[in-house]
Amino acid sequence: GVRGEHTYGVNTGFGRFVSAHIPDELAEELQLRLLRSHACGVGEPYPADVVRAAMLLRANALAKGFSGARVTTVELLLECLNRGVLPWVPARGSVGASGDLAPLAHLALPLVGEGQALVDGELLNGTAALRSVGLQPIRLASKEGLSLVNGTQFMTAMAALGVVRARRLAATADLACALSLEALQGSRTSFRPAVHRARPLKGQQDSAANVWRLLDGSAILESHRWCDRVQDAYSLRCAPQVHGASRDLLDYVEATVTVELNAATDNPLVLVDEDDIVSAGNFHGQPLAFALDALAMAVAELANISERRVERLVNPSLSEGLPPFLVEEGGLNSGFMIPQYVAAALVSENKVLAHPASVDSIPTSAGQEDHVSMGNASGLKALRVLDNAERALAIELLAGAQAIEFLAPLQPGGGVRAVHDVVRSLSPRLVEDRSLSTDIELVADAIRSGLVVAAAEAEVGALA
Repeated sequence: GVRGEHTYGVNTGFGRFVSAHIPDELAEELQLRLLRSHACGVGEPYPADVVRAAMLLRANALAKGFSGARVTTVELLLECLNRGVLPWVPARGSVGASGDLAPLAHLALPLVGEGQALVDGELLNGTAALRSVGLQPIRLASKEGLSLVNGTQFMTAMAALGVVRARRLAATADLACALSLEALQGSRTSFRPAVHRARPLKGQQDSAANVWRLLDGSAILESHRWCDRVQDAYSLRCAPQVHGASRDLLDYVEATVTVELNAATDNPLVLVDEDDIVSAGNFHGQPLAFALDALAMAVAELANISERRVERLVNPSLSEGLPPFLVEEGGLNSGFMIPQYVAAALVSENKVLAHPASVDSIPTSAGQEDHVSMGNASGLKALRVLDNAERALAIELLAGAQAIEFLAPLQPGGGVRAVHDVVRSLSPRLVEDRSLSTDIELVADAIRSGLVVAAAEAEVGALA
């Protein structure tokens, strides 16, 4: 221990076993048994990008110098990352306080030659995984096992990766709205900058400005400027207010995650400048749990309003001159009838997933750890909401691209044309019925990768 003092996790047991004294000669054994006992997660593994992000974030947290870990331990973690050793980490088992204990234990076991890891798609035991890329397992020093498992890195990984995807989705929602507005021959006026200066919420202004620019130069809108329809439906007219509210929530999520990425969430903290070791609570995931639930809500609502625009595109009583379900020879062809069902299914599932996990708590460790964040559940839900929302927005893009072609030879604005063209590069026009499953997944992948947004930005410049 440090100067023979009673120091949590160095010469004591863990959790409720805090009062059990561990002699110095068992210090290394204590750390090894910590990893083994805590690695009892269950279920499917986290996505590979989440595991890789968690490895990087754990290395970064240890490198801050508050954890009492050796440089060689951090270096081995980074070498695993660089050489393609991907620890096998079951996604369920963290309650998100005392950090992500079970997942981080699975992440750490390969470092000591135990557990399992994927190398080139093959699942190996920890020692074999390290050897296959020319690395050797380490032996843990005092406190190092605890330093590897105590922290919020899986919640943070899901939040950081999730907010990047959500930002792309928010921009894509503006693209989809502009495309649908043109196809439905709606009005540009509700996107005028002066309207949004009168209610200057940042997200709302950004979203409206995006749509305004995407519609620039539209021959379609010009052709019906003097039509007798006074107001568009809310899913078009109020899109900046709804998309904007989601954007503002994402600002809050990003602010929280930005701090957490560089935070020391260990326990106990080694305060070198003060020559002290302090048991405290930076591992508690409540800030991230709230943020991840907010992320899910923000993203779910982007898909929610998108599905209503899809309904307007396919429903002849709402679409002003477009053929029913956007297809020639309706009846023989069903066209976009069932993609709207799929969007409805995805959006409805998201409504269930938007229920917060962060307001729940079940005491653990015999009441010693009596309030937990459940932030891991918030994160897993948020990832599913993102998957569903990307697919729902893909359906709107596909329907909008199909719809706008019925208005030829009139052309949409330059930004909208670029969106149409990138969709068509992935999915040919639906002339006769075919399965659209692959098309939806391809467009969803292009939303996730940023390809769709990049195509629009190549035409109109950087979007908000």
